Amino acid sequence: MDLSIIIVNYNTKNLLKQTINSIKNIEIHYAYEIIVVDNSSSDGSPDMVRKCFPEVNLIQNDKNYGFAKANNKGIASAKGRYILLLNSDTFVTEGCIEKCIGYMDAHSDIGVLGCKVVLPDGSLDHACKRGFPTPWASLSYGLKLDKLFPKSKKFGQYDLIYLDENEINEVDSVMGAFMIVRREAIDQAGLLDEDFFMYGEDIDWCYRIKNAGWKIVYYPKAEIKHYKGSSSRKKRFKTLFEFHRAMYLFYNKHYFKKYNIIVTILVYLGIALRFIVSFLINLLKRG
Repeated sequence: MDLSIIIVNYNTKNLLKQTINSIKNIEIHYAYEIIVVDNSSSDGSPDMVRKCFPEVNLIQNDKNYGFAKANNKGIASAKGRYILLLNSDTFVTEGCIEKCIGYMDAHSDIGVLGCKVVLPDGSLDHACKRGFPTPWASLSYGLKLDKLFPKSKKFGQYDLIYLDENEINEVDSVMGAFMIVRREAIDQAGLLDEDFFMYGEDIDWCYRIKNAGWKIVYYPKAEIKHYKGSSSRKKRFKTLFEFHRAMYLFYNKHYFKKYNIIVTILVYLGIALRFIVSFLINLLKRG
């Protein structure tokens, strides 16, 4: 088995069907399997998978375990030498998987590879090539200094917008919506951290894999479309809370010991303030 494609689903039945069909409708000359891990959906997703795709390995959870734990369940049953984490709200284009596996086979030092991710309006989903969220990178991003100085490496560390989106580059992190991971890198760095529920686990995984000596590569010769946020729209407060909790978890895990107490307090205050502002904006929009 060359590739195990793991799709975590939560109440995105129609998009999930589209995602699986997009895989089955393209040419893939490698041996692959599809594993759907359903996080206790209530929209009939499991029945749809059983009816329309009986060859798919369906794992049904008794509750919503989040993205990291659900993917780990899929990885535990996967047989492939590569693991592809794929969102249920994506559309895989012709040649995407073939090109990615071919490139990884030709470069044995790559532990993780992500493709170009395009939003429905044709624009780049900038999260598909990222730097690690250090305090400085996060501050520059929050103050939009990266937008004021788009060619600056100093201010553009968060989304790496100074890198050409059409050129292959080594980066710090790619996104969990499409992330191919070499089996040996998983064996060395471990599984996804289940403390993260639905955000941050992909960056944390890349951080650990990169620290283990593997390269993380953004590969724009392959492309998918991302109908972003389809699952997370179901619970607005939960989404906001987990997004900001992930920031806190990542900082505590990887940066707490690297920075002094003043920086740490400022980071905590920044996360709290951002959460409050985001929550209030959401309330106004709903009103």
